[in-house]
Amino acid sequence: MRHVIVSGGSRGLGLGIVKYLLKNGYMVSTCSRNKTDEISELEKEFSQLRWFKAEIGNAEQTSIFVKDACNWAGDIPLWGVVNNAGIAKEGVLATFPNTESDALIQVNLNGALYLARDVLRVFLRQRSAGRIINISSIIGSRGYAGLAAYSASKAGLDGLTRALARENGRRGITVNSVAPGYLETEMSSTLSEQKRNQIIRRTPINRLGFVDDITPAIGFLLSEDANFITGQTLIIDGGITN
Repeated sequence: MRHVIVSGGSRGLGLGIVKYLLKNGYMVSTCSRNKTDEISELEKEFSQLRWFKAEIGNAEQTSIFVKDACNWAGDIPLWGVVNNAGIAKEGVLATFPNTESDALIQVNLNGALYLARDVLRVFLRQRSAGRIINISSIIGSRGYAGLAAYSASKAGLDGLTRALARENGRRGITVNSVAPGYLETEMSSTLSEQKRNQIIRRTPINRLGFVDDITPAIGFLLSEDANFITGQTLIIDGGITN
């Protein structure tokens, strides 16, 4: 059995990742600001799942989370982390409050930096190979009006992926990004009907993505089959960015 940490695993894509990993035999530690009923039910069903309260973007809480997760896993070494926690806010930059853009960068980018740093220290102590998977977005590579701060945070994640891949490849640690398109999650539920239909029309697959479209790619990148893949951003968007 292998231990994987998933940040922001209480809902949406993060919850889907947690469920996928559990069903495929992983031990999973996850965190969020609040515990949901679904996570509580999963903990009852799977003894190899543990939820921790932690706010990603807070360096101290992140370090405590990683330490507690590894202590809970005991003799099962840490194999990987999925940097999934994130927030999304819209607004043209000219009128977008600094507090909002600061929050986006703090959670989406700095939060991923903090978690990756703590996990890398665990890998170094274990003297083991490992996996880091950053959940970025097509917004980070293409940019969309009204999403400047969000785009910057996700583009930063892809840059982090490339740099960490170079820093850690010789240790057998691979680092990759998965960049979803628009998914049927709570984050897309605020889209207007017009915007939603516009996105669907522009997508060759002719629909928004589902969580189940993304999780197998994460499973692949965690597997031994992906030993020679690092520093890459895997776009899963139904073809909208073609």
